[in-house]
Amino acid sequence: MFWADRIAKEIQDTYTKKEGKLLVRDEKTLSGRVHVGSMRGVAIHGLVSEVLNEYGIDTEYRYEFNDFDPFDSVPSYLPAGYEEHLGKPLYTVPSPEPGFANYAEYFGAELEGVIKKAGFTPNYYRATELYHSGKMDECIKIALERVADVRRILKDVSGSVKDESWLPISVVCEKCGKIMTTRAFDFDGETVAYKCERSPDNCVPCGHEGRVAPWKGAAKLFWKIDWAAKWVVQGVGVEGGGKDHSTKGGSRDVANHIAKELFGIETPFDIPYEFFLIGGAKMSSSKGKGSSAKDISDLFPAAVFRLALIGKDIREQINFEPEGESVPRWYDWYDELAEHVREGAADDYTRLFTLAQLPENQGDLRAPWNMRFSLLSFVVQMPHMNLEEEAARAKGEALTDEEIASLHERADYAKYWLSTYAPEQYRYELQDTLPTCELSDTQKHALTLLADYMTEDRTGEEVHARLHELKTEAPISPKELFSAIYTIFLNRDSGPKAGWFLSVLPREFVEKRLREAGV
Repeated sequence: MFWADRIAKEIQDTYTKKEGKLLVRDEKTLSGRVHVGSMRGVAIHGLVSEVLNEYGIDTEYRYEFNDFDPFDSVPSYLPAGYEEHLGKPLYTVPSPEPGFANYAEYFGAELEGVIKKAGFTPNYYRATELYHSGKMDECIKIALERVADVRRILKDVSGSVKDESWLPISVVCEKCGKIMTTRAFDFDGETVAYKCERSPDNCVPCGHEGRVAPWKGAAKLFWKIDWAAKWVVQGVGVEGGGKDHSTKGGSRDVANHIAKELFGIETPFDIPYEFFLIGGAKMSSSKGKGSSAKDISDLFPAAVFRLALIGKDIREQINFEPEGESVPRWYDWYDELAEHVREGAADDYTRLFTLAQLPENQGDLRAPWNMRFSLLSFVVQMPHMNLEEEAARAKGEALTDEEIASLHERADYAKYWLSTYAPEQYRYELQDTLPTCELSDTQKHALTLLADYMTEDRTGEEVHARLHELKTEAPISPKELFSAIYTIFLNRDSGPKAGWFLSVLPREFVEKRLREAGV
């Protein structure tokens, strides 16, 4: 059973019908360009929500742009001057570009565009909406009044020991506007005392002391208490998290105890999942190009990108290397599923291919033929080749209008990948003149024999067969033969299938180059 169906059925079996919709929730702190790893949570919650609705359970997918967390580090791609904003709530930090209300809105807009491309349509809200509206006030009050219980839970569950003056909130300093530098203490039932004195990560406190009523956005609950409070305030029914949150004594464990013991609610259905890694590493949002959700989404059409996000079981890691083999492999994965569907199969692979389509396309399931990405990537680098003709040759028959449209869309993605991340072995340039190279007498002899054969137009299959004959006729080893061919045409020792490659080049050009190299 496909993972989304398995989880949806587990929820269906445990879900007690309540008034209103079943709420599926996820969130992301907008501290910079959002790492593609965050898209796994988006996709898991989004797909489970879609499948639950398919099963007849009225479900809402709600996604929080967390704009109230502190601006805790300056990403390398920001312009100078952002250091002065360290420690402030994200919604008070200016946008890097005009046209956006603040820093969080700027990066939230980029993430929203990626989520839309992947076909997920959550209802968005901001953390500040919950706090500034006063919806979090009751939970803040309970946490402050029962702070001894909060300290006990933190100690018992996670081993974190807090002193007797500690309170579970961060106050926004009335003087400098920072939230990361304040220490709150002494709740009197209406106000808390605080001092702007903490200096985390080069964030400079202003030293201000005062008292403030911690309501309506004047203060924010610390993360693990905040998480549980949001379940209460919104009535969350389903919310998972990465495996780092789901360990014993981790964030989810603490939030579960807070929810039950402090707020008296049952915890949402949990979906712990593995990471989405880039080059084997779980990177932060502050890293540069090549790891953000936008960077990765720019490499794929919507359905292939969506497949990449949902294709593996949630218990398996996704490891992606834009500068390696990952891009062509993911296109091939999609094409293999499409071929499976065209063969008429009805199984988990067909289910996966169906769910990889944008929701509006799932009713009329289509699986058109596509040219393999690695071959297409070669053809777009050969200006003498006609893309549509080569695709028809690869398919073995004429392309449909839908396949032609898909071909040109893929060609654009291939060109982008080649200009950004593609490894050297995928970059080809047909040499106008014979490159400077040293060939052995055996290689020269084999190339001359091949030139004699290329005096007439040949198919790829015919050239392929002749190359195999030359191995014994010359005689020459396959490595020597193929490296010689790739060297004189591409100035490298590897390339696409040699038979096909030579058959699609202008015949006169091929014969002339072979004879020139065979001298």
